[in-house]
Amino acid sequence: MDFTFNSYYRLIDQLIEAGYSFQTISEFLKHPHKKVVLLRHDVEARYPNALLFAQFQYQHSIKGTYYFRFLKNHYDSGIIKEIAALGHEIGYHYDDLSYTKGEYEAAIERFQKNLNTLREIAPVKTICMEGAPASKHDNRDLWNKYNFSDYQIESEPYLSLDFSQILYLTDTGRSWSGKFSVRDKSTEIIGGNKSSYKTTGDIINALSNNNFPNAAMLTFHPQRWNNSLIPWTAEFVLQNIKNQLKKIVISLGE
Repeated sequence: MDFTFNSYYRLIDQLIEAGYSFQTISEFLKHPHKKVVLLRHDVEARYPNALLFAQFQYQHSIKGTYYFRFLKNHYDSGIIKEIAALGHEIGYHYDDLSYTKGEYEAAIERFQKNLNTLREIAPVKTICMEGAPASKHDNRDLWNKYNFSDYQIESEPYLSLDFSQILYLTDTGRSWSGKFSVRDKSTEIIGGNKSSYKTTGDIINALSNNNFPNAAMLTFHPQRWNNSLIPWTAEFVLQNIKNQLKKIVISLGE
């Protein structure tokens, strides 16, 4: 069964065995390692799942980057504080332009307010957009009018990383293939819109066969990963429904 904590743990173990180093987004942009994986986590719901990821990484002396979105009834400052205390990088998973339905002034005000709230818990030097597949507004467009460096932000992965040199994989749609990604994707050569990996097992097999790129960013949505059957099944059913809707959105955009 894929998208369980156990499959995640096996993936991390295989990356370690294959000799990869682990850097946060900020570390990589300043001093990139040659054989490296960036563990990115977009945390929107089920914060305890993100904490389990962070604790496992800490036990293996590795770090990841955790982007937190402000969603009503999900935001948990206590868990963010715990993850930061483990040495992981904290970032803002911003959705301000889609949230305000394209109102730029309202969006930047909300961005600054949420950023300040997050900075009361931990330093924040990196941000990453939320894909908002159901919205016509691309949250990255906020930076067509404003400059994130004016808010002491150093990086936005989609705008700061060179995906012609680093493989981009995301678990969007509970698949590593990329076919369910509306905006959560790269169009560069090595990143591509689709990958040859569908399951976590495919990535593990490529690693064990020494057939995996030397640099990669892996994006995880912790709410999609669970060992317990009931929440795992609920997420599976919900994601399948979302995927069908995303197919319509993607087809309309082609």
